[in-house]
Amino acid sequence: MPAFPDAEYNARLTKTRAEMERRKLDVLLITDPANMNYLTGYDAWSFYVPQAVIVPLADEPPIWVGRGMDAPSAVITTSLPKDRILGYADDYVESTTKHPMQYVAAVLADRGHARGRIGVEMDAYYFSARFLEALRESLPGAEFPDAYLLVSWVRTVKSDAEIVVMRQAARILERVMKVAVESVNVGTRECDAAALIAHAQISGTPEFGGDAPAAFPAILSGEKAGTPHSSWSDQPFRADTATCLELSGCRLRYHCAMSRTVYLGRPPDEVNRLAEITREGLGAALDKVHAGAVCEDVEAAWRETIGRAGYVKPSRIGYSIGVNYPPNWADHTASLRPGDKTVMVPNMTFHLMLGMWMEGWGYELSETFRVTEEGHELLADFPQQLFVK
Repeated sequence: MPAFPDAEYNARLTKTRAEMERRKLDVLLITDPANMNYLTGYDAWSFYVPQAVIVPLADEPPIWVGRGMDAPSAVITTSLPKDRILGYADDYVESTTKHPMQYVAAVLADRGHARGRIGVEMDAYYFSARFLEALRESLPGAEFPDAYLLVSWVRTVKSDAEIVVMRQAARILERVMKVAVESVNVGTRECDAAALIAHAQISGTPEFGGDAPAAFPAILSGEKAGTPHSSWSDQPFRADTATCLELSGCRLRYHCAMSRTVYLGRPPDEVNRLAEITREGLGAALDKVHAGAVCEDVEAAWRETIGRAGYVKPSRIGYSIGVNYPPNWADHTASLRPGDKTVMVPNMTFHLMLGMWMEGWGYELSETFRVTEEGHELLADFPQQLFVK
């Protein structure tokens, strides 16, 4: 059954169709698995093959189109009528003579959209150049305007029901981070710590289980603490090094993320100083958060704080976060950075990610927060400190 009641999905479709109408779209072709999930509830690890949700502007149920063997997942995880769940034959998969988007095009043509304006998610991870080529070849009379972030912006403001699930993800995250901090010890292999973290992410809490998150645990130790996106290795943690941990709890595909740093040994003064100014900058940034605030102003408060101490961070410090699938958990919409004039409204959720990646070492501290009328709510509760062991 879907993760949310039908009324929730209907409200999401209504908002999506309002934006479709504004852009003069007859139909929207969704291939981003997070957006497919958001609009229908569809949830399966099937995004490695072409699949889509067709959303007509008319007030009628969307159509799921995917590999035939995945159609039962659509039956189980959505409330779509069975005649709106269409599976293509398996000989479309990895074929050199035909493409699943030709099947999708036939579905669109059968429903009167052969000459329509069909919005497509051109920059989505799971929409390739071949997808667009096959659609254009099959439907030469149609237009294919880019609607890449249309649904992503709709889902940037969460419903109260989504916030409940993100709070559950936060409870999982609190347990995950506790396990992570405890697992970083001199002599323990990084991969063994990763295994313990992954177990905690998936087992969740006694009240509710977790999902495999959209991004693997980031365990950045030693010189890798200065690199934000390295992977763990089979090397042991060493004394007198920092280890940055960027992790998430995931519940019903909704994420709550957090970063903390562990130091094995006695931290040098420079590490302690950076930890303190980062925590101060976090507080300054959060103090700027409230309904009506502008994203770039939150970043400016952080930048001013660390600038007084002589530090500079050239990258953004946060982004909208919520429902997602690999390869990452960001909504790809609002960012906390200079120039982003997105106005915050209640129930926007952000990962405020303060990664200070220095030459050969680094420090990370982050929180996921919800925007409220008067300020913010930190979704997870975990000490904001440098953990020294």
